[in-house]
Amino acid sequence: MKTFTQYQKLYIVLVKRPIGFLGAFIALILLSPVFLFTIVLLHFANKGAGVFFTQDRPGKNEKIFKALKFKTMTDERDSEGNLLPDEKRLTPVGRFIRSTSIDELPQLINILKGDMAFIGPRPLLVKYLPLYSPEQRHRHDVTPGMSGWAQVNGRNNILWSKKFELDIYYVEHIGLMMDLKVFFTTIKNVFLRKDINSATSATMEPFNGNN
Repeated sequence: MKTFTQYQKLYIVLVKRPIGFLGAFIALILLSPVFLFTIVLLHFANKGAGVFFTQDRPGKNEKIFKALKFKTMTDERDSEGNLLPDEKRLTPVGRFIRSTSIDELPQLINILKGDMAFIGPRPLLVKYLPLYSPEQRHRHDVTPGMSGWAQVNGRNNILWSKKFELDIYYVEHIGLMMDLKVFFTTIKNVFLRKDINSATSATMEPFNGNN
């Protein structure tokens, strides 16, 4: 586990968490019309597949929690009962919601609960845990975030190795200036709809280890 400086420890406990909680609470109130309108849209667009998507994700110190998002895909299957590829299940409504990052809004609830923060390494799949190198595991030394240093420097359009490198850089440099830089760059990228998809698929390709 990384040893943080005294400043970083105080920032995480006395600034980052309280501001995150208050910010998420205010954001949920202000964005409630968007929240409710999105629920109505997805109810019809997802063809009965539901409007929310929950999945186990590792948080700080690899503690597992339920990450919450808006569901942007249907549950359509082929003749053998297998789910269709992501690009075929991603609806036009879902594509718009993903491109504007509205699908991330339910994670404000995760922030209120303390599972997540506004800024931090993105929480990835539990099945990736055994695949990380010792260095890459340090991404779990801090609370995961809705957006992070890797998110604003390529998001789904960079290699996994680069993504983890950026995550570790964030962990090592966590502080007020770093979080403000990520926050404002995230807002800019949302408006520009940058790096939503990878260069080769509708979503990020799975991580298969470092070999």
